Amino acid sequence: MTKDLLGRHRAVMPDWLALYYEEPLEITHGEGRHVWDAEGNRYLDFFGGILTTMTAHALPEVTKAVSEQAGRIVHSSTLYLNRPMVELAERIARLSGIPDARVFFTTSGTEANDTALLLATAYRQSNTILAMRNSYHGRSFSAVGITGNRGWSPTSLSPLQTLYVHGGVRTRGPYAHLSDEDFIAACVEDLKDLLGHTRPPAALIAEPIQGVGGFTSGPDGLYAAFRDVLAERGILWIADEVQTGWGRTGDHFWGWQAHGQSGPPDMLTFAKGIGNGSSIGGVVARAEIMNCLDSNSISTFGGTQITMAAGLANLSYLLEHDLQGNARRVGGLLVERLRAVAAQVPQVREVRGRGLMLGVEITRPGTDDADPAAASAVLEAAREGGLLIGKGGGHNTSSLRIAPPLSLTVAEAEEGAAILENALRSI
Repeated sequence: MTKDLLGRHRAVMPDWLALYYEEPLEITHGEGRHVWDAEGNRYLDFFGGILTTMTAHALPEVTKAVSEQAGRIVHSSTLYLNRPMVELAERIARLSGIPDARVFFTTSGTEANDTALLLATAYRQSNTILAMRNSYHGRSFSAVGITGNRGWSPTSLSPLQTLYVHGGVRTRGPYAHLSDEDFIAACVEDLKDLLGHTRPPAALIAEPIQGVGGFTSGPDGLYAAFRDVLAERGILWIADEVQTGWGRTGDHFWGWQAHGQSGPPDMLTFAKGIGNGSSIGGVVARAEIMNCLDSNSISTFGGTQITMAAGLANLSYLLEHDLQGNARRVGGLLVERLRAVAAQVPQVREVRGRGLMLGVEITRPGTDDADPAAASAVLEAAREGGLLIGKGGGHNTSSLRIAPPLSLTVAEAEEGAAILENALRSI
């Protein structure tokens, strides 16, 4: 049955639409932190639909809210008042930390970043964008144009002029040998030098922790130091919180808060986890930036009632059950367990991340050379053991991405770590 579906998939879907595993699986249903495939196999899910199933699979509070809303009205567009949209926007505006915040809903993180770029370039009257090396911001034409990861950049054409900044990867590159303080200072000097050779940019867009890049990041405070330089020149800071938002990092509700010494970003983008699988994305911006457009703009599907109902129920559950705190506690146990294993596996170069957003980088033993074949082998072995994880990485896809639902229990963390240990030792 699965092989038949795979054949049909290949006949009608693009060749570049990637599938995990030598024998791809069809996930038919889930509950809590587990999913089942069409063959009846049960898996512990440590990837959550690419960091999207944030609270739990089939969370009763969310399914109830969606069902009840579907029984009233599913959709009306932004041309009409929409109570669930306003209610969710009010909550997100308060949580964002951005003063006088306005919220615009989209259907994805890609579209959210597109909107932020539109706002920044219109507000600043500049099409120059600063982005981070090893970054990823979506699959649309403009988002691809600012993506600093060759594996996810299929064209060099872009409506934007993009300049790439150092700092997104702490343990690689020309500044890797420096202390955190000196690393930040070197990146700031590089930024200042870059700004001296270009027309004034509209904005810097940055992921506090780079998702597709393999869960890499600069030292805490890096973007605060960047903000000081940018603010002097009127350049905006956009925090791409599509993967880091909603408490996933444990220590903070938003990833930017690890860099908040100089204040919040001018804009932040969000998506993925807030909908727990429903298609929600969005932008939060200061009112003067959000309101800068001088022509009409609406959204047909952004903020539609059924997705807003899901977002409200999901956010309420997250806050009421302190899932951020759970991510910090359980994530702390999980990362220490993985680092203990990594110390005994020569192919593991680094275990990094925070909360329930952890990366395990695989290289050829004794070198810094990426080993994507070994990473794929671990992915396969983990599946055989009953665990689903993800992959990512910059110069090559050799980092394992671990991002379970934030309700993960200690017992499930131990179970997943044991499966992953066996998979790593099997390389």
